[in-house]
Amino acid sequence: MSQNQSEVKKQIEKRRTFAIISHPDAGKTTLTEKFLLYGGAINQAGSVKGKATARHAVSDWMEIEKERGISVTSSVLQFNYGGYCINILDTPGHQDFSEDTYRTLMAADSAVMVIDASKGVEAQTRKLFKVCTMRHIPIFTFINKMDREAMDTFELLEDIETELGIATCPVNWPIGSGKEFRGVYDRTGKKVELFSDTRKGTIQGEVKKLPLSSPELSGLISEGQREKLEEEIELLDGAGEEFSQELVSRGELSPVFFGSALTNFGVETFLQHFLLMTTPPLPRMSDKGWIDPAKEEAFSAFVFKIQANMNKAHRDRIAFMRICSGSFEAGMEVFHMQGGKKVRLSQPQQLMASERKMIEKAYGGDIIGVFDPGIFSIGDTLTTAGEKFSYEGIPTFAPEHFARVRQVDTMKRKQFIKGINQIAQEGAIQIFQEFNTGMEEIIVGVVGVLQFDVLKYRLENEYNVEIRMDSLPYEYIRWIDNADIDVGKITGTSDMKRVKDLKGRPLLLFVNEWSIRMTQERNDGLVLTEFAR
Repeated sequence: MSQNQSEVKKQIEKRRTFAIISHPDAGKTTLTEKFLLYGGAINQAGSVKGKATARHAVSDWMEIEKERGISVTSSVLQFNYGGYCINILDTPGHQDFSEDTYRTLMAADSAVMVIDASKGVEAQTRKLFKVCTMRHIPIFTFINKMDREAMDTFELLEDIETELGIATCPVNWPIGSGKEFRGVYDRTGKKVELFSDTRKGTIQGEVKKLPLSSPELSGLISEGQREKLEEEIELLDGAGEEFSQELVSRGELSPVFFGSALTNFGVETFLQHFLLMTTPPLPRMSDKGWIDPAKEEAFSAFVFKIQANMNKAHRDRIAFMRICSGSFEAGMEVFHMQGGKKVRLSQPQQLMASERKMIEKAYGGDIIGVFDPGIFSIGDTLTTAGEKFSYEGIPTFAPEHFARVRQVDTMKRKQFIKGINQIAQEGAIQIFQEFNTGMEEIIVGVVGVLQFDVLKYRLENEYNVEIRMDSLPYEYIRWIDNADIDVGKITGTSDMKRVKDLKGRPLLLFVNEWSIRMTQERNDGLVLTEFAR
């Protein structure tokens, strides 16, 4: 092995790439910021919500995110901590932006699930968790907001196990909650970790670690808390799930940690344990089998996200790619599988949300952004391998809400078409046209209705185009899988509409689910699918 190959392997070993998922308001963005604080990537955490003068969270970079206090797009953050190079993929919590989260999970090797201690498992957590289990991604649970009144700890664990169908193994255990929250008990080290409260946005002070038998403990936690803790630990040790790294790696056992991201209780402890329990970048499935970063020396990557106009001064498109093997060098030439030709990857950068840093090198496990002149699509593979291959595609989800969209000023048609096409290429919306007509009538489909607000906001602010939207009653969409069928002659139902997508593929929209079955019965041999092939 050459010195260069040895260095690449060493760099890949250091990489840890994970996504943070949660229901809105569980404290995911706050936790992300605290990780960055520990890594020295930022000096002061921003407030996610609050006064107009307050700092905004680093990972929320769109103007609409700052106004609403929610994350609507995934952001990528990289920092170093304890000899590791960590790539965090922060995802939108709101279900209306779940498609962005699904795609982001494709680029992660593990997931951190943030749960609000007072609410337990919520709807969106359930949905995202299913995606993780589908991919057998290791899941680590951080039960947040212990500085507020919380559910019973055993009930919280039971809630996770029942709702999500995954076994749990608490690595530490909380002592009290709300005003009575004193810290956690580390089950491995068999010590109580007590935290001094700190100013929000700063790293916590000294962590005092004491054995449960220490006389010093009596002045720091109440006798009732000590007795309750001893009882609960005994119960846990006797009846709880034992820790198994193998089950964690298979996504069948979730290590659980307790703390408060806002006050930093338990955040660094969680980060330290998490890094020891996660693996370096994992192999990925391609059309020639598994590509293992530990064995494949050639550079390979896939595009999982495209974002236009991240910076108003640049007005450019960035293609985010997950490097799966080998190393990347600025300006390198790679083969673009879907385009069928060589391309030079220019202006490579790593990002701290909207902040950009030009880079010279990156390695398997890293997430980089490259300038996209309009040639990349979500799911594309890039490689320097002699024997070409493509990574598994990223599924697109069927939209559930539709609206007819028109620009108010007819003189701005060009900006309107450009803007709506660019936003569609990012995967946030899907565009359809009336069958057998031009681009005059544009129908937009989205997974969640809030995407309509984002579309309107972005067209006005990034492309200076005001639009009018009329909602349509359709709820079901089906692609026509027959290549030889005359779409105009399909005998449908009164609530059916013929449209085509950006690639010219014919589709049918329906108001009622029963109409799909009826249309198939009326047209012998018609094959309808929920996803574009």
